[in-house]
Amino acid sequence: MDFNFRDTAVAFQSHSDASLRRSHWLFKTLASPSLVKAGKAVTLWALAWRLPVKGLIRATVFRQFCGGETVVACKPVAQRHWELGVGSILDYSVEGQTDQAAYDQTTEMTLQTLALAASEDAVPLGVFKVTGLADTAVLEKVSAGLALNAEEQLAWDRAQGRVDRICKYAHQVGVPVMLDAEESWIQKAIDDLAYAAMAKYNREKVIVFNTIQCYRTGRLEHLKGALAKAEADGYGVGIKFVRGAYMEKERERAKAMGYPSPIQPDKASTDAEFDACVSHMILALGRPENAANFALMIGSHNEQSAEKAAHLLTASGWKPSEAPVWFAQLYGMSDHISFVMAHHGFRVAKYLPFGPIDKVMPYLFRRAEENTSVKGQTGRELGLIQAELKRRKSVARN
Repeated sequence: MDFNFRDTAVAFQSHSDASLRRSHWLFKTLASPSLVKAGKAVTLWALAWRLPVKGLIRATVFRQFCGGETVVACKPVAQRHWELGVGSILDYSVEGQTDQAAYDQTTEMTLQTLALAASEDAVPLGVFKVTGLADTAVLEKVSAGLALNAEEQLAWDRAQGRVDRICKYAHQVGVPVMLDAEESWIQKAIDDLAYAAMAKYNREKVIVFNTIQCYRTGRLEHLKGALAKAEADGYGVGIKFVRGAYMEKERERAKAMGYPSPIQPDKASTDAEFDACVSHMILALGRPENAANFALMIGSHNEQSAEKAAHLLTASGWKPSEAPVWFAQLYGMSDHISFVMAHHGFRVAKYLPFGPIDKVMPYLFRRAEENTSVKGQTGRELGLIQAELKRRKSVARN
């Protein structure tokens, strides 16, 4: 099976000419760290002074990376993708909320996405961040095994209740749901929540997924331990694999606090850990005739990793559309992977962030900054878009 990730006609089939030109302009902007930094400062200033800039944001960076402001607004984007064989994962991307009312609101929005997924084939999975439901300081103390005071214990009990409510509903409607990974110093609490939910709701089939960030050291051993415990206790395991998104923050904190960095020494080591974890999980899944109760999501913008996983699946006897394996990329990025993989019959989904414009700005700024820092990411996107614009001009002339 040959994957032509340079087939731009397939990669950008969901884009109109206008949409492609907008993406071209945006990625040219993202290619300049100074422009991204200046744009962030100006936008924050304009929003703070309540200047009328939401229309501009909506028409540019928001439109590129977000599906809409509400669950309902995301439906046309999800349906358009589904017609081309790509699912959507609605991700309520409001970050930095710190009060109980906001945590309850995030819970309700997550339940709305699962309700939509229960009725729409175009939305096959759900997702949430535990920091959208719980206080970070409490997660940090729980992860460190420290005693909680009465107020913290109440907050922790509420957080556990919110996570269980989401996972229970996902189980009731039969929609898999993923817990996103976060910073290492709060991750143990998140892992414990995820595996406890798996033990409760993954008995018949995989509903709850945890996320493993492979830019951290020791993730393969963590995976092996999770699979062994699940096998011993008789429940299924769902894992989403990503490389990770908090590298600089992790290294700076480790240096400031004087502990060994939990991050891989370089990108090659991260790539090796990612591919090793994915390979181990696919081999543990087994062949179709005697498959284990496992499922996985391969969240990657790396062509080589996607292709390796696809070949390993088919070598294990799986038909692309029947394997309990998804490939995922972020909306607005790496369409050449998403739509080419879907073209070959694999299960593919786009992460489709949504939320009120002013409240998703932290997410959008983080996404923009990541694009400028990931080596080759923006240049690759630009090159592919330029190739497709050139191809369309050639077709139009002929």
